[in-house]
Formats: sequence, structure tokens, C-alpha cells
Amino acid sequence: DEYDYVTRTSQNQGILQTTAFVNKENLNEAGTWSLGLLQMDFFYRQRQWYAGQFVRKVVFKGSLPNGSISFFTTVLNALKPKLLSVLVRDVNKTFLDSYIQLPTRDGAIDFMFMERFVAELKAQRVAELKAYLAVTGLSDYTLTPEEQQAIQHFQEGNLQWRDYRLTSVFEVKNAGNILSSEVVAGSGSTPYLCASRENNAVNSYVSYKDEMLSEGNCIFIGGKTFVVTYQEKDFFSNDSHNLILRLYEAEHRTKRKQLYLTTCIDKSLRHRYSWGDSISNKKIQADKVTLPTSSDKLDYTQMETFIRAVEKLVIRDVVLYADRELAATQKVINQ
Repeated sequence: DEYDYVTRTSQNQGILQTTAFVNKENLNEAGTWSLGLLQMDFFYRQRQWYAGQFVRKVVFKGSLPNGSISFFTTVLNALKPKLLSVLVRDVNKTFLDSYIQLPTRDGAIDFMFMERFVAELKAQRVAELKAYLAVTGLSDYTLTPEEQQAIQHFQEGNLQWRDYRLTSVFEVKNAGNILSSEVVAGSGSTPYLCASRENNAVNSYVSYKDEMLSEGNCIFIGGKTFVVTYQEKDFFSNDSHNLILRLYEAEHRTKRKQLYLTTCIDKSLRHRYSWGDSISNKKIQADKVTLPTSSDKLDYTQMETFIRAVEKLVIRDVVLYADRELAATQKVINQ
């Protein structure tokens, strides 16, 4: 986990995975930029790193203040269109022959301006985040006694669990079948679902025939890949192998309870299905799912309370981050 392994990917800041020590001669120092020769994205490297094929290292000549890193990263990425227009073998020369524009003061690079400029941008974004948290009530991350107990019981293994036949809890039916060639990505506001794990199975947002619309507030299973998600809004489906699970007890169809149930279904059944042996409406009829139980009934109260507690634990980190960043940026601005 000590070093980053950087490739040409544009995802996750170019990091494909982390690694232990490999060798000294290929180890790149922290405080540099990586340039992946596929998308031509520059990423600043906070840690020492190793590189895959077709990755360049960009080193700043001199001492670079931390507050100006984001500014320089943006300036470097402005070269992306130019670098994409040349062959890979010409990237080095094109980069070294390029000019960039930087703020100056008294004939020297104005690092202080960069730091203040970035700090003001960050302060604006963090203020918007704090305002959003306040308006939505998410800034309250203190766990109630019931929420603390729900987390404690789960961690200590004090919950009662029982296997339920899935069809005794859910109505199961096949989703619609709309080929990707029939829809136009970005043509509407309705989610178009596929069997991908990315973006909660949402491929794009489209406009299509109303009669093909599936009602949301349900659990959706991507049939061929067994991707289980909760779908809050009405949606279109790309494949009739996909399944829609709807709780029989309508009063329990809340978002938090169904998020809990989604994970239980995934954990209970994932080992049974694969691409070559995919789930189907017929197969799922015999499946059982392990769920929390109280007094010989499904413990929906535990589900709701536990997810609410998890939400608060996650949002606590966001609130503390916002407070910390706002204080740090104000300090730079006031210099």
C-alpha cells in the first residue's frame, strides 16, 4: 500500500492500484506530475510511485509551494488538446517546445497569487457544500442512542438472522427490453439502466415511450452480471433478463430499508451466479436471502435505523472536512 502504481487510465487520478516496494531504479519521487499518453491527463503525485507503459514524469524546476499545485495542474492540463493532436513519439518534443502562461510579479512567478486564487475557489465551493448540508439537515451527524445501539449490535454480532425465500418477501418480474440503438443518450431525464456496476447501473438519461417505463422505488438486478441496486426513480431497462424486485409490504418501501435489503440480496446470492450462469426469474424463485429478524418477523426497524446511522457516520467526515478546509483556506486568503 505504500506506493501508487500509475498507468494511462484517467480514472482515480491515474492510479490503477497500490503496491509494496518493487525496486529502487523504477521508483519515482513524490511532488511530480504523471502524464498518461492515452488521454494526456496530468496528475500530481502526492506519494512515491511506479509507472506502467506510456507514462511520463513531469518535474518542476525549483521549489513548488503546496498552495500552487492545483493551479499548475490546471495549466498543464490546458496542453491536453495540443498533445492529443500529435503522435505519441512526438509528445516529449511537443511538450518541451510548449509555452504556458503564469501570473507574475516583479518579473517572477507570483506563487502567492496562485495560492490565494485557489484558496478563494476552494472557500467558495466549501461554503456551498456547508450551505447544502445545512439546508438538507445533513450537518447533524450526532448518532441517537438507537442508532448507536444499531451499529453496536451489528458490529458485535448480536443480531438475529434468518433465511427467507426471496419470493415470500418480494414480487419479482422481468424488466423491459430497450436496445441501446433505440435510445439517444442525454435525450431526456429518465434513467436508462444496464447491468453495469458503474453509476448505480445508470447508463444514461433518455426520453422514450411511456409504456416501456418501469416504476421506481424498487430493487433492480442486472440479470447477466448480477448487479443489485436500489432505484429511486422510474426507469427504462436495456434487457429483459434484468429483474425488478418490489416489496409486498408497501409501507416498508422506504429508501433506507431497501438499501439494506439490496446489500443483503447481493451478499446472499452473489456466489451463486456468474456471466455463464446468470440469474433469471425462474432461478430466483427458489433462492433464499438472509435478513435480520425480530420476534420471528423481518426487523425493518433495525434496517432503517442502521442505514440512517451509516449515513451520519459518512456525512460526519464530510462535515469535518468542510470545516477543516474552510478554516485552512481563510487562513491563506487573509495572508
